[in-house]
Amino acid sequence: MDIELQAIGENGKDGATCSPNERVAAGNGDGGASRTPDTAEKDGLLFGQPASSNGETVSSHHTTEAQRTLGNTFCPRKMNSVCRISRERVRLLLIIICIVVLICAAIGISLAMCAAINVDGDDNFDSSSFKVPRSFNGSFQLPNRVFTEELSTLSSNESQALAAGLQEKLDHLYRSSPALGRYFSKAEIQAFRNGSVVIADYQLTFVMPEEQQDQLRNFTLSREMVYNVFRQFLYDQEADESGGQMYIAPVSLNMLLRL
Repeated sequence: MDIELQAIGENGKDGATCSPNERVAAGNGDGGASRTPDTAEKDGLLFGQPASSNGETVSSHHTTEAQRTLGNTFCPRKMNSVCRISRERVRLLLIIICIVVLICAAIGISLAMCAAINVDGDDNFDSSSFKVPRSFNGSFQLPNRVFTEELSTLSSNESQALAAGLQEKLDHLYRSSPALGRYFSKAEIQAFRNGSVVIADYQLTFVMPEEQQDQLRNFTLSREMVYNVFRQFLYDQEADESGGQMYIAPVSLNMLLRL
């Protein structure tokens, strides 16, 4: 078979000319020229970013990987920040607890020291060893009391009621005394006499330990001490007691040591 060779015309009318950079695509016969390598590279990049159905572009594989890497980098930083804040809060809480404990301990130690300092060694005594008696006799006047025949007899109801009230008053006076309270034994009303006002005769009895009796007689249980405690009590009587029948005139107080 003879093959006829035809020359390719250079005129645009005779056929398309191919530039040195273009190749004729084989296959479909459409005669479309292939693109240059630069153009193909650009098309490849565009092809990697297909359009979505609504016309928006979708991120490429490289963009997705970059975002994922950024997210992985952000999460540890965020966790480290949260952990650091938590540690600071725990440390602050521990400091506050330590301060509160120290304050409570300081208060407790201070109270214990104060209690130890205020303990009076004289408060520890055995009253069963107080066997030596010491008595005082005297009298006082009841200016608000009118003398009656029943008061002349100590066994009468009126005398017993008045005597009981006065004895309770004297008992409270001396038992509440810091200096004399531990040694006080009893107070007795021995008689009522008639004068310009009612006069009451009384007796006070104290007991003391034998080994300290000399010192106590000269100081704590001296006549001056016992008398001054009684007189001060009478001056400190409430104003409303001055009008009562149990009121004792301070200036009328007399006291003698009973030998």
